[in-house]
Amino acid sequence: MPREKVVNDQIYLNKQKINIFVNIYMKFKNLFILVDRRLDRGISFFFKNYGKTKFMIAMSNRLQVLGIEKLFSKGPKAFIYFFLFYLVRDTILYIVIPIFFAKVTTN
Repeated sequence: MPREKVVNDQIYLNKQKINIFVNIYMKFKNLFILVDRRLDRGISFFFKNYGKTKFMIAMSNRLQVLGIEKLFSKGPKAFIYFFLFYLVRDTILYIVIPIFFAKVTTN
């Protein structure tokens, strides 16, 4: 019989630990939703579209329809911004972050 008591107490302690983590998660989630709504859902849009802004998505669609040459001739300034946004985003995603994690995880 004492074995059942130990098992039940352990289950109870595990449930308490899980409830603490759930409460922390829910507070963080509610805070994130609050901030995201104040920014017109900009943060969630950014994560859902892999770091692309609405401008980058619109320019990508125009690029697919018009082609690079016509897109550049229609608006060279917008094309340069588009190119720089992609360059910075891809540099951070594919070069800076992997190097950072490689340094953190190795001795």
